[in-house]
Amino acid sequence: MIQIFLSSLFVRGFVLGFSIAAPVGPIGILCIQRTLSGGFSSGLASGLGAATADSLYGLAAALGLSALSSFFLNWAVPLRTGGGFFLLFLGARAILSRPAHTAAQSISSRTEGIFASSVSAFFLTLSNPMTILSFSAIFTSLGPVFSPVLLVAGVFLGSAAWWLTLCGIVWKLGAMLSPAAMLWIRRGSGVILVLFAVSVLFA
Repeated sequence: MIQIFLSSLFVRGFVLGFSIAAPVGPIGILCIQRTLSGGFSSGLASGLGAATADSLYGLAAALGLSALSSFFLNWAVPLRTGGGFFLLFLGARAILSRPAHTAAQSISSRTEGIFASSVSAFFLTLSNPMTILSFSAIFTSLGPVFSPVLLVAGVFLGSAAWWLTLCGIVWKLGAMLSPAAMLWIRRGSGVILVLFAVSVLFA
C-alpha cells in the first residue's frame, strides 16, 4: 500500500512538472533559440537549469520553508527587474547574432557554454518568485504530503521530460533548415524575448 501511494505521488509530481513546463514562455523561447544556435545540449542544459529552479521553489513550498519563501517573495521586485534586464540582454544578443562563417566556428558554438546556459536559465527562472505561491496552492490541493522529496523529484523529472522533448524536436527540425533560415529564426526569437522583457519590466 505504501509503495502504491509513493508511486502515485511521484506520478502526480511528474505530470505536474510536465504541465508547468509545457506552456511556452520566455524560458521556452530561450531553449528554442539556444538549441538552434548552440545545439541540442545547449538547449537541454537551459531547460534543466529551469527545471532545477522550479524544483527548488517546489521543495520550499512542499516543506513549508517559510523563511526561504519569504526571502524570495520579499525580493520579488528586484529579482523580476534583474530577470527582465537579463531577458532584454539575451534578446538583443539574439537579434544581433551573425551566422558562423566556418565549420569550425559552428562546431565551437555548439559545444561551448553548456554550464553557462544551465546557470543562466536557473537564475532567470528564480527571478519569478511568484512560482512559490503557485506550488503552494497546488500542493495544498493535493492534501497532506508524506514524501515531499519524492513529489518534487517527480516535478523535476516531468519538467526535464518536457525540455528533452522540446529540444529534441527543435534540434531535428533545425537540421532541415538552411543557415540563413536558422539565423532569422534566432533573430525572431530574440524579438520575442525582448517583448517578454518589456512586459516584465513594465508590468
